[in-house]
Amino acid sequence: MLLASSVFSSAQQNLWQGEGVRSLEVDASGRATFRLYAPDAKDVAVTGDFLQKGVGSVAMTRDDSGVWSYTTESLASEMYYYSFKVGGVGDIHDPESIYMVRDVARYMNYFIVGGGRGDLYMAQDVGHGSVARVWADVGGVSRRMVVYTPAGYETSDREYPVLYLLHGMGGDEEAWLATGRAAEIMDNLIATGRAEEMIVVMTNGCTRHVSAPGYSHEGMWRPYMSGSMDGSFEEMFEDVVNWVDGCYRTQKCASRRAIAGLSMGGFHAMQISKRYPTMFDYVGLFSAAIFRGESGVAMYEDLEPKLKHQFDNGVELYWIAIGRNDFLYEENVKYRELLDNLDISYTYHESDGGHEWRNWRCYLVEFAQKIFKK
Repeated sequence: MLLASSVFSSAQQNLWQGEGVRSLEVDASGRATFRLYAPDAKDVAVTGDFLQKGVGSVAMTRDDSGVWSYTTESLASEMYYYSFKVGGVGDIHDPESIYMVRDVARYMNYFIVGGGRGDLYMAQDVGHGSVARVWADVGGVSRRMVVYTPAGYETSDREYPVLYLLHGMGGDEEAWLATGRAAEIMDNLIATGRAEEMIVVMTNGCTRHVSAPGYSHEGMWRPYMSGSMDGSFEEMFEDVVNWVDGCYRTQKCASRRAIAGLSMGGFHAMQISKRYPTMFDYVGLFSAAIFRGESGVAMYEDLEPKLKHQFDNGVELYWIAIGRNDFLYEENVKYRELLDNLDISYTYHESDGGHEWRNWRCYLVEFAQKIFKK
């Protein structure tokens, strides 16, 4: 009884808590100021992807009230992550910021600098789509998916094209929505006429689990670098498409379906589109782990004739994107050489950076503007 009373009292106190330190501010020139109240700390640093490559962290300066601060130079318009180091202990979250996202098992504070690309990752004053967490019977098991429907879907009777958007290893159905900012990106692209109105389906590509942690009977397990590259995800994907076509007003033809994914999801997109050659006219491979299929799995064998069959059936856009510093770069070079040798047409986009969400958000922005334009 004492424990319950204590928890209740603590929660109620949050109703009257003070504002505290203004921990993160971004000024009109794009300079970010970080603050942390730690009066007893001997040293405090801030780290994040806003720093130049090779710079692990920067020291913060303490004022007389015990508040440590650091102000950056002007930053490019983008979404950035950060955390603090206090007394040499890292990965300390900002206690005064509610803005956090999860990537695999790590939570990160984030901020967005507007005035350019970052505006696409912010909620703007435009029509907003709806996001539903749904359970579907897939492969004989009830599995969780996230479905984005564009603004106006509920009040219209029209049918929509569908983009199936797949996450990487260690991710789940929440990854593209949270860290990838997929809903904000789609809202803003659609509102400005840069992308067609579409449904976006975000699946859980780890067949060992039916949902993201904490949303099913599997309980509160710790996320890990889990994935499914044994062919099981590809086998069940026809059930995913059939379920979506049965529950949503979709345009049920290859010319109105697209599939794209990052890393492991790019591998899945390549394999799924090859396995079902009349299902998707648009394919996006973002930093794709191309040659990672397990040996002995039938659907991963006979790659060349299956690719030829897929393209003989017609592919409107086969879009490959990767960063110059990505650890999968050479793998993608070899895959493009294979496509060239097979006289298969594709579009290639190379960017700066490596295997990172900053690239994958950009790839989604680019790819979404290229599909369903006919």
